[in-house]
Amino acid sequence: MAAGRGRRRVVGVVIGAVLGIALVDAPRASADIYRRVDRFGIIHYTNVPTDKRFYRVVIRELPSISALGGGVTTSYRAEPSRMRIESRAFDPIIANVSRRYGVEQALVKAVIKAESGFQPNAVSPKGARGLMQLMPGTAQMHGVRNIHAPGDNIEGGVQHLRMLLDRYRNNVVLALAAYNAGEGWVDQYNGVPPFQETRNYVHRVLRFRQDYLQQAIASAR
Repeated sequence: MAAGRGRRRVVGVVIGAVLGIALVDAPRASADIYRRVDRFGIIHYTNVPTDKRFYRVVIRELPSISALGGGVTTSYRAEPSRMRIESRAFDPIIANVSRRYGVEQALVKAVIKAESGFQPNAVSPKGARGLMQLMPGTAQMHGVRNIHAPGDNIEGGVQHLRMLLDRYRNNVVLALAAYNAGEGWVDQYNGVPPFQETRNYVHRVLRFRQDYLQQAIASAR
């Protein structure tokens, strides 16, 4: 759920994750998340590093994705085919808002899938609401008028992601950790806080993001 601050700048592309997508579901694929910065300054995240000498672990192995529970009171365990149809309904809004704030579309969709499963009326036990599970205070900070309206909610959520990406210098892992737990905890631990919920959340979003990047590559062929 959302809680953060920042300014505009394009998110670093996760090319390493894209190269490893085909192996994500392989039996021997690691559940650890690795990070590498190449000579061009591009940050790569992957769970299948080609050479571990050049990668460092940023999140250790976590429970399988299927074992993780959702954080909203509204169930979003829809059938995969139906989920794809519902998610596509928001693609124009996501594309427009992501472009304006310079945030990768695949990342925004991954956050929405992890937060609400594309259910605009989702409400968490802690009071986070809508597609991107904005807390009322966060929604107010970003000028969100109708927290359950898809356009307003995505606008506020992407603004929040932009602020967090700027705050953590486009470090996607830290931005996601702060989106879930808040900047205070990330700053206190100078990294992903040792909360299983937050570590699970970051892991899930990165996995979903890989899926959406794979879809984008496939559709571009």
